[in-house]
Amino acid sequence: MRFAMPSWLAKVIARMSTQITIDLPDGAFSALRQDKREFVSELRLAAAAKWYEVGKLSQAKAAELAGLSRADFISALARFGVSPFQVNPGELAREVGAS
Repeated sequence: MRFAMPSWLAKVIARMSTQITIDLPDGAFSALRQDKREFVSELRLAAAAKWYEVGKLSQAKAAELAGLSRADFISALARFGVSPFQVNPGELAREVGAS
């Protein structure tokens, strides 16, 4: 059974966030040829991709952190050379053995 979230609840959840401040050198934005808004989006995506790659975040949570749909996050992983399939050797052996 699928649960359809009421739109009012989705809006409340979307507004629930924590703001952090990071001090960066003035030249960081010009070196990356991005404005502050683009930089923040890229930083969120880079962090999400790395934390997904090392197993700290699930794919769904990483997509949420990046501010993307899961499908868009999976597509974006290629830019960072990260596979959307994160299976360690032990998990792979168990899956192969189970079939």
